[in-house]
Amino acid sequence: MTQKKRINLALQGGGAHGAFTWGVLDRILEDDDIEIAGISGTSAGALNGAALKAGMITGGREGARANLDWLWSQVTGQQDTRLVDWMQGFDIGKMARAIEYSPAFAAMDLWSRVVSPYSYGPFYRNPLIPIVEAFDFGKVCADVGPDLFICATRVRTGKIRVFSGDDITTDAILASACLPTVFQAIEIDDPETGRREPYWDGGYTGNPALFPLFARHLPADIVIININPLERDSLPVTTQQIQNRINEISFNSSLLRELRAISFVQRLLDDGTLTAEDKAPVLVHMIADDGLMNELSVATKLVPSIYFIEKLKAAGRAAAENFLAAHKKDLNKTSTVDLADTYG
Repeated sequence: MTQKKRINLALQGGGAHGAFTWGVLDRILEDDDIEIAGISGTSAGALNGAALKAGMITGGREGARANLDWLWSQVTGQQDTRLVDWMQGFDIGKMARAIEYSPAFAAMDLWSRVVSPYSYGPFYRNPLIPIVEAFDFGKVCADVGPDLFICATRVRTGKIRVFSGDDITTDAILASACLPTVFQAIEIDDPETGRREPYWDGGYTGNPALFPLFARHLPADIVIININPLERDSLPVTTQQIQNRINEISFNSSLLRELRAISFVQRLLDDGTLTAEDKAPVLVHMIADDGLMNELSVATKLVPSIYFIEKLKAAGRAAAENFLAAHKKDLNKTSTVDLADTYG
């Protein structure tokens, strides 16, 4: 009998690009040899993580896949899938640039910069509310199944808050996905500060947070599903390119800090300064498609077109397939990301 490969998942936020994560999860859930023990998610990663856990408790792996399918059908608003068939021959990069430079997106982007989400008065409505409210929180917060951690940012202090167990509510997930130029801050009682705190998107302080996955009862392996490209070779020169790269850098910064810390601790373990009794090693893996993500932009994060959603899901499945073919044997044995070379 094959021994299960126990892993933790670290799910980045990135708006509609979270459909790439959907594809990765869909493929991983097909593999009976892999057990998901812990999940840390931010923004779109928080929605994916909550949907996976609730679905898994309801119906195992197939239940998790079905619940993720339901989630993304809600995000796209049940758009006509015939559009995807019609657009199959189009280059995804050109399609992304068409949206990025379209008058409609330019107007929406300008509007978000000059009009506060607090300006709408009684007409304001967070479009994610009906989706998140439909989650079965009895299962999302259950003691069984993968440990789930959701990250959000305290507006007042700029510090991270990690929600887990019964603290994961509709508001906690909405807070994790609260882009401040688009949504009003989500206010939640905070036992640490003893006051009602407003929260913004967790991507500013933990995209996603890795440290909750260091618990002793969880496996050493953390599989990061990265949807914000770490590198772009070309210099951003247009206003859209500059804003897009600022978005990517800011939403990768917290992850890079944690990876550098892990790399530092690993060097101390390697040279004997620390022992496994002092600090258990962390085995880091990453599933990404930076080539595809370099073709996309903040515009395709904010516009949940079914064309891009389906393309991203397919790309996520392919990336997971490639990762499993190359590195499944390495899980629970060694890192497949060279932290010292990449982040040291």
